[in-house]
Order: sequence, then structure tokens, then C-alpha cells
Amino acid sequence: MPPEPYTPAPHLDPWTALRKLTPARIAVGRTGGSLLTSQRLDFLLAHARARDAVLAAFDPYGLAFDLQSALSHPALVLKSAARDRTEYLQRPDLGRQLSSDSRALLTGEAASRGACDIAFIISDGLSTLAANTQAGPVLAALLPMLAAAGWTIAPIIVALHGRVALQDEIGEILRARISLMLLGERPGLGSADSLGAYFTYEPRIGKTDADRNCISNIRLGGIAPANAASKLLALLTQSRTRALSGVRLKDDAPVLGDTGAHSLS
Repeated sequence: MPPEPYTPAPHLDPWTALRKLTPARIAVGRTGGSLLTSQRLDFLLAHARARDAVLAAFDPYGLAFDLQSALSHPALVLKSAARDRTEYLQRPDLGRQLSSDSRALLTGEAASRGACDIAFIISDGLSTLAANTQAGPVLAALLPMLAAAGWTIAPIIVALHGRVALQDEIGEILRARISLMLLGERPGLGSADSLGAYFTYEPRIGKTDADRNCISNIRLGGIAPANAASKLLALLTQSRTRALSGVRLKDDAPVLGDTGAHSLS
């Protein structure tokens, strides 16, 4: 009777269980001095998705229409001083200020309205995908809670090619007590759809990052939009009550069980 063929014992990879708990690339393996082909292809796919998120065209009018229809709240489209996507990426300073036409449009809009408690600004930032997919759900959860608490809310601003500091000029013109910007974040290799929420008390030109608070990684694989809205409500309420934001305003709310980190600065 011929001997049984040799079958090596299965190799138990101790990292297998950990890979199920994180999207991070851990223990990717190698063949010789190179990555495994499967890992190389996965990396290239993630990199392509990140590039697409940064370079994809943004339709602010379409998003404004969708938000206005879904939320029954007026929306207004503005543009930064960056003339196109290439200039926006090369000149961050232009993304921090309104174009002259948009400044005039917003000034006229503000003249017909009184001061408000909060102004929302949505912009493509460095991920059009994030602005298109996450901003709507965040506002859908947050706006009714603010309205029920008696907040006065300016028309939603959808800004093309905006940076974080653009909220200061917009909030100042609208005479908003607080400005809150929902901005597509710089995509990582696995999180091309991540949204950041930045808010500032008494916004005006010249505010710094130390004056802002931020919740980042808003997406289904990080902080779910509904959870982000609840956390924003708690922080915004503190901000209005205590008349401050930034490094002096701390997040004391209990952790909601999200997988994403809460970045507050």
C-alpha cells in the first residue's frame, strides 16, 4: 500500500483575527523583497480612489438643489477665489476667500436677513465624494434638532473650492454667531469619502485653527453621520452657552461606540 502523500500542517497566521478589526494594512506579507501581488493591486486601487476623490468634478448647484428639496431649507451657491480645481490645489490661500461676485451676492443676501445663530457651509474640499455622500445625512439629522432647540439657521451655503477658513468670511457676512463647515477631508488609502465638520464661534476673517473645533472621519466606516450630528449638537450647544470655541471647548460627551477617532482642536 503506497504511503499517504505528505500534507503540511496549515500555517495559522496570528494576524488574521486582527485584520478583521481594522481597515489598516497590517501584516501584508511579502514575496522575496516585494509585496504580494494582491497587496500591490489593493494599494493601487486605494490610491486611484483617493485621486478620484480629490480630482472629481463637483456640482454645487446639483447638491444645493438636492439639499433644498430634501431638507426644505433654502440653499445658496457661492465660489471661492480659486478659478478652477488646479488653482485650488496649488493656491490654498484662494480657497480661504470668496470670489468678488460671491462676496457681493452674499452681502446682498445678508442685507435682507437678520443675524442668525448658525450658518452651514458645505464644500468639496479635498474629497468631492465626501461632500456629496456625507453632508446631506449629517444635516438631515442635525437641522431638526437645532430647529427644535430654537436656533435660527441661515440658508445653507454650498461653496465651490473652499478651504476651512472660508467659513470665517461667510459667517462674518451673515452675522452668524457660529459657522459650521462640512468639508471633504484629504483622502487616505481606505477612506476616500471622509468628511470633516469644523465650527467657529463668532466667525470673522483672521480666526485661526485654535479657534475651531473639528469632528473628523465622518463616514459609514468611521463616525456615522447620525452620531456625528448628535456630537455636534452637544458641542454647538456648549459653544453657544459659553460663548467660545476652539481649544477652550472640550468634548465631554460619552463615546458613542464609533470606530473613528474624534479629532477636536
